[in-house]
Amino acid sequence: MKTLNATRLIAASMALMPQGAMGRGAQKATPDRPNVIFILADDMGYGDLHCYGNDRVKTPNIDRLADTGTRFTQCYAGSGISSPSRCALMTGKNTGSTRIRDNMCTAKGITGLKISPRGDTTIVRRANLLPEDTTLATVVGSAGYRTCLVNKWHLDGYDPGAAPNHRGFDEFYGWLISTVYSNDPYYYPYWRFHGDSLINIRENEHDAHVRHNTEISTDDAIAFINRNRKHPFFLYLAYDAPHEPYNIDDTSWYDDEGDWTMTTKRYASLITHMDQQIGRLLKELDRLKLRKNTLVIFASDNGAAVMAPLKELNCNAGFRGRKGQLYEGGIRVPMIVNQPGKVPVQTLRNTVYFPDIMPTLAALTGSEDALPQGINGMNILPLFYGDKVETDNRLLYWEFPGKQRAGRKGKWKAVTVKANQPLELYNIDEDMTESRNLADQYPDVLRALDAEMRLQHHPSENWPIEEDTAPSTSPKGE
Repeated sequence: MKTLNATRLIAASMALMPQGAMGRGAQKATPDRPNVIFILADDMGYGDLHCYGNDRVKTPNIDRLADTGTRFTQCYAGSGISSPSRCALMTGKNTGSTRIRDNMCTAKGITGLKISPRGDTTIVRRANLLPEDTTLATVVGSAGYRTCLVNKWHLDGYDPGAAPNHRGFDEFYGWLISTVYSNDPYYYPYWRFHGDSLINIRENEHDAHVRHNTEISTDDAIAFINRNRKHPFFLYLAYDAPHEPYNIDDTSWYDDEGDWTMTTKRYASLITHMDQQIGRLLKELDRLKLRKNTLVIFASDNGAAVMAPLKELNCNAGFRGRKGQLYEGGIRVPMIVNQPGKVPVQTLRNTVYFPDIMPTLAALTGSEDALPQGINGMNILPLFYGDKVETDNRLLYWEFPGKQRAGRKGKWKAVTVKANQPLELYNIDEDMTESRNLADQYPDVLRALDAEMRLQHHPSENWPIEEDTAPSTSPKGE
């Protein structure tokens, strides 16, 4: 597929850079104070990667990151769906206290138009990050890091003023919820934001499928890296893949899979194509001699969706549930950390989650003084470099206000995915598939977990709900 000339990309993007960013943070990155690239897949299941057990989807570049770095087997996203998960990542808070707790809110916020993958339109209400919300970009930027978001933000709601370049990022290249057509058609966009300016991808004019969004995003990421190769930088590269609609013309990796449906081929191709582009980005780091000075983190924003080929590819690795649910299949995600010569080859079972990323990167970049009050994550940086940190004796918490809630502490997980239903209890160490509800057998454990979980919920004007009066346990456990 055609790509824009790299010189053209760099020149155009430099013209759009905030003036303050050009002269800030002249100190180069080092192995001990590295650049950071956080790569996020969209709706990719825990079981979609070869390095996490999939024997049918080809992901050689991501596998190489896992084989030469640290692989987490009990990492949890911020939520089971996009906006609240990304909000937890960006703010260090769980969904009991984040600004955005679901994709749509039930009050306040701003109303706007939502277009489904089928083209249906509905009027919905969304919340957005406010100026007083401290983001991860604000924190690491305070230490002189140049910051950039490429592609998907999903925290602007219907407020154009809540774009990432107004919430701590120096640069932004991608699409916004507030401008519906900026990501239309999905994966082959004609419109794209460069900061506050909308530009056109001329090759995709008249619905032409020439430049795939995964390639456009990688081009933007590589251009940012080239501009900032002499300065420490934080790049948040948030791909769309493999979110539906599964729109990719090149399925050559899987054309010989005679028993696969076209949906399965396209879904797998979106993942493999993303893997290919990640390989291209890593080669650029090598070419610029930045690889040893760059920490790369890869994760997914939540589990695979119901539209994915869940059974055919075992997308959620046999876990119960999927995107939109707080069972393991909705919130357990892969996380890989890699930095040659610094991050050891290891597989860790520590329970970690998205709110941990803000304090961890603050410790890495020397920006801990910029951390806001009230975050729910902890610094897990020692785990990245081969040291030990106790992460399992704390409560990890999630909620969809008034609908679902879950908490994980040590081996125990309490969860309900239906409003006004009792909490279920699972021993995740022995029952990762959440098949045996132990609520009746361990009522004291469940009551204690429920009490801790209730302390994590803080009222939100965007999701006003009555106090939860649902029973904590089944009747036998009372």
